[in-house]
Amino acid sequence: MLRLPKLFGSTSSRRSFLHAGLAAPAVIGASLAVHPSTLAFADSDGPTYGDISILRFLAALEILETDLWEQYNEIGGIQDSEERPGSGNKPYIEQLSKIDGDMQQYIHDNTDDEFTHFNFINEYLESKGANPVNLDRFRTLQGSTADGSSGKKRLTNLLQLTVDASWWGRYRSRTQNPDLGDNNFPNPVPGLLKGQFAAIPRTNADTKDPNHLLAIVNTAAFHFGTIEQGGSSLYPSLAQRVTNVEVLRILLSIGPTETMHFQVWHDKAGNIAKVTDPTNGLSFPDMATFDGNEDLQANLIMPEPTHFLSRQLPVCSIIRPTATQGAAAGAVSALTADGLFRGQSAAFFTELNQLAAQADMAQRRI
Repeated sequence: MLRLPKLFGSTSSRRSFLHAGLAAPAVIGASLAVHPSTLAFADSDGPTYGDISILRFLAALEILETDLWEQYNEIGGIQDSEERPGSGNKPYIEQLSKIDGDMQQYIHDNTDDEFTHFNFINEYLESKGANPVNLDRFRTLQGSTADGSSGKKRLTNLLQLTVDASWWGRYRSRTQNPDLGDNNFPNPVPGLLKGQFAAIPRTNADTKDPNHLLAIVNTAAFHFGTIEQGGSSLYPSLAQRVTNVEVLRILLSIGPTETMHFQVWHDKAGNIAKVTDPTNGLSFPDMATFDGNEDLQANLIMPEPTHFLSRQLPVCSIIRPTATQGAAAGAVSALTADGLFRGQSAAFFTELNQLAAQADMAQRRI
């Protein structure tokens, strides 16, 4: 068993660790001044320090995902013994159900999955002598106050999103791959990149105008896919830096569930209704107008084969991107650009960037 110095704050179990607080970033930064890979191994058969760094970063990302999905579930999902907070927002749920009658169940199950991911990773870390990740001290953001919300403080902001939906075109491209330097992909809703938009009602006032509320629901529909396609890429990207076979198994087992989530939300986003938000001009298209355009057609939800590793090799249907260099820092950058952390403190960004830097420094040992 790998025994790490207790550098990362107090331990806890299950959901309770969310209420325990986290060591100050300055303390963590000082304690990590020496790269973990230069330290002595307590057990050569256990996870390496790099493996632990990767798991800690993934635990942090899963905590953040759980926080945002809990907000979606409180407003638009199913509240039960698995996902207790909230009480649902009837007008929001009615609009969601027009996309698919099972949207409430899908939101609930996605939320529950993300909780199990961070809970498992954190308890696995503890079982190896490493401390779990705890971000509770950063739960300072005010979320929705509309009917359905629990009103508790949040880590993530779903009220001022700038959603990049270019993944839609990226997964339909037959010639481009971001791993090969391509970055210009068709975007079905470019307006989502031109402002700060709510994906859940901010207050009950947002539920009064049906077109405004529909635009909020449509924003959520594309944000679901934006979040989950990121996880689909992150796990295989970081798996390439893992040394311990058991840790590799964890990443290879959790990662595909993120892809399953993405496939569901990719499909559902194609069912949105055309609308222009009367409050801000955000416009969503009639997705049927893209029929015949393979770069945007709604039902082309399986990854089109594209160039992989080299343009000299045959095209292949793949998750994209999966390049490992800077993968963790890239994930933080993408989530920040999404607006998910608007209003967070400098200490929060310091903490998250340190976790990402440690994950990106991990090297596979042969």
